[in-house]
This record gives sequence, C-alpha cells and structure tokens, in this order.
Amino acid sequence: MVSQGEFDKAAEDVKNLKSSPADNDLLELYSLYKQATVGDCNTDKPGFLDFKGKAKWEAWNNRKGTSKDDAMNAYVEKVKALIESIGLKA
Repeated sequence: MVSQGEFDKAAEDVKNLKSSPADNDLLELYSLYKQATVGDCNTDKPGFLDFKGKAKWEAWNNRKGTSKDDAMNAYVEKVKALIESIGLKA
C-alpha cells in the first residue's frame, strides 16, 4: 500500500517530467488523482461543446467505486511508469 507521502511525491514528480505525457496518460492521471483526493465524481457533466471538460469528467466518473487506496496505488504506479519512459528534468 502506498503512503500519503509517496502519493504526494508522485504528484510533484508529474510536474517535472521531461515532456508532457500523451493525452490518454494525462486523463488517466487526472482521474486517478481526483478519485484518490475527492472520491467518486460529484460534479455535473460538462456541456456538449466542452470537449476537454467532458473527457476529464468521463474519465473520473469511470473510476466510481474505486477506493482511495486503490486510486493512490494506481496513480503512483502510473507515475513510475511515465518516469521510466519519459524521464524527469535534471
């Protein structure tokens, strides 16, 4: 199980990746982070023309029922994989 400190460090590491991850990776990170910090999606679905907001909402809403611990673990693992593939800024 991942500690809160490890989760917080992973959240900081994401900001220091050498390049921006792919959109799908960003959506996955966003949804896992929101699920770990807020819980199940608690906002209204954005409007039809808000494509970015709608994609983020749907990614988060698809995590409904995932526990905080499971979301934190998955987030840290995803960040580790991105660091291995992209690397961190020096």
